[in-house]
Amino acid sequence: MSYLKKQEVALGEKLGYSLGDVAANLVFQMMMVFQLKFYTDVFGLEGTIAGSVFLIACILGAFIDPFIGILSDRTNTKWGKYRPWILWTALPFSVFYVLAYHNPGIEDKGLVAVYATVSYILLIIMYACSSIPYSSLGGVMTSNIKERTSINAIRFIAVSIAQFVVQGLTLPLVNKFGGEEGNIQQGWTMTIALFAVVAFIFLLITFFSTKERIQPPPTQESSLKRDFLDTVSDIPWRSLFVLVLFIFITISMWGASMNYYFQYNIDQKSMFDFLGMVGLADAHHEKEGFWFTFLQSFNLIAYKPSDAYSIGFSLFNMLGAVIQMLGIIFLSEFLANRYGKKQTFIVCLSLTALFTAMFYLPSPVDISFIFGLCFFKSLAYAPTVPLMWSMMGDVADHVEYTSHRRATGLCFSSISFALKMGLGLGGALAGTILSCFGYVSGLNGVQTETAKEGIRLVSSIVPAILFCVGVIALLFYPISKTYNENMQVELSARRRKLDVK
Repeated sequence: MSYLKKQEVALGEKLGYSLGDVAANLVFQMMMVFQLKFYTDVFGLEGTIAGSVFLIACILGAFIDPFIGILSDRTNTKWGKYRPWILWTALPFSVFYVLAYHNPGIEDKGLVAVYATVSYILLIIMYACSSIPYSSLGGVMTSNIKERTSINAIRFIAVSIAQFVVQGLTLPLVNKFGGEEGNIQQGWTMTIALFAVVAFIFLLITFFSTKERIQPPPTQESSLKRDFLDTVSDIPWRSLFVLVLFIFITISMWGASMNYYFQYNIDQKSMFDFLGMVGLADAHHEKEGFWFTFLQSFNLIAYKPSDAYSIGFSLFNMLGAVIQMLGIIFLSEFLANRYGKKQTFIVCLSLTALFTAMFYLPSPVDISFIFGLCFFKSLAYAPTVPLMWSMMGDVADHVEYTSHRRATGLCFSSISFALKMGLGLGGALAGTILSCFGYVSGLNGVQTETAKEGIRLVSSIVPAILFCVGVIALLFYPISKTYNENMQVELSARRRKLDVK
């Protein structure tokens, strides 16, 4: 069997691998979109305090990431280096997910803040113990450029489905599980428990269906210092670090702020009328046809203007997830194979920044404009989603290419450090800006015009500027399409000589 043949990955294995990121995104999407608002409106924390909880947990989690990467690089079992971590962490990952969104009956706001911080830190740590080896696994399943891009394209189609479910169905499920009495905490606990069970099952499937094919050179001696210096001195790694940091500051901020944007900066009567146009609202309760009855049975129908926020925001997120999934399917591989990952990323991220900034323009009644911007922003951003993770594998290859040493876990975990820092900084920055503009915590609080302006800015202009920083970082990323092809030829030749199997 030829070396290249051994680097091919079956479709079933790609699908099994993708389910691991579905599990991760049942948590991650919740962090980005609902965590801050959950803390302010369900746990009742003030915006700055909620942002601080978010920041503290994510910073601690970020420093855990390299440690997990180092440990996984040095793990040696019959299952490989990275796969066993997915098995070991599946159950605690799911348990801590539930605890982070459940108040066991604490009423004192100070103690609630402590509980929120501790439970979120535990979730972040367990997320790192699962996601770092998982991401590293994607870097050692194959060294074939097209196969690696294909793995990540399928992976992020699955992620888009998870995004669709979490961003689109969370609020309707919370309302349904909350019962007639509207017990929001009960609704959240049951919704998260459902997601946690699915995550546990999917992680097990990932473990049993995947295989590690790339190993460090057999002559490589273990040296943490050399691995660290080789990684952080690598120019592509530095560019990608800055890119990931600012992308996740941005998407964390934007994801959290759009929740507020829909509740306070959109005219709910206009949203209700828009939902009526698309068949999701009926003021007269005239339920006709299978589709209408099906949606109503799951509490997905808005019957009065006060329901418009949750249904409208869910529909907005569903649209974004569907368009992103289609963009990944039809554009990501095509553009990357034709123009290269770097050029595709630069153009698509620049367009994403433009459409994000334009969310400042709609008036509260311009519902169609807002949904139109969602369409174009999601389509522009879609090709970048799998490319970023594929580029992490390329960076790990580049470190091996220049240093003749491989530390996949350290490379992925150090980039994940930037991801976690960005996630924490984005949430904290959003909470701080909202507090500075006078946002008042509380599930149905009435906000001032100043607070609404803060929500508007943190949903448009501010994240657009931060996206532009990511574009600048890409300009310094040296791995072009031709460079990558030549690098992979050289690495393949080295591995054949060393009989790496």
